Amino acid sequence: MTSRTSVLLIACGALAREIVALKRLGGWDHVTVRCLPAELHLRPDEIPKAVGKLLEDTHSEFDEILVAYADCGTRGQLDAVLAEYGARRLPGAHCYEVFAGAESFASLQDAEPGTFYLTDFLARHFDRLVIRGLGIDRHPELQAIYFGNYRRVVHLAQSRSQEFTLRARACADRLGLEFEQRFTGMERLEQALGVDPPSEATSDEASCTS
Repeated sequence: MTSRTSVLLIACGALAREIVALKRLGGWDHVTVRCLPAELHLRPDEIPKAVGKLLEDTHSEFDEILVAYADCGTRGQLDAVLAEYGARRLPGAHCYEVFAGAESFASLQDAEPGTFYLTDFLARHFDRLVIRGLGIDRHPELQAIYFGNYRRVVHLAQSRSQEFTLRARACADRLGLEFEQRFTGMERLEQALGVDPPSEATSDEASCTS
């Protein structure tokens, strides 16, 4: 009997729901998931340090390390950390590009550069991460400063949940922007992660919150 490669998957908390679902549906019992807070996206310079600390503490326990972040505004700093541990991350600049696909995302940007993107996660946590996270609740005048050059909201939907659609539309209304929705599903995220199908279970751990 051959042993199964053990995999550590360090994930952004904004992808927790999707990754836990993929782990369950794909039978990724050999994959241990550890999530970092989604709020790090408000301070992208802290992402490499947070990922590096988790890698330092746990990398020796696993055969392979995947990191479910794209560059995410770290300006190459995350890549430098991952190179130390032989880990790989999601391709591209951010999760919007991963969900939509590089060509589709480029088309969306070309059609309207003033686009604010939502995922299901961000639609659910819009008030906490955007309105309160950017201080707009305390200083309403900041909304025009942050969003004055935007023209539309595009919801890149991972599910066909009516609840998420309504939440995303409410976000657009809150910002006074046009609303559009594109269904992406989770297929491209699954492909980008590149987790091998299971053959023998070695781990059944997941530690994520969304």
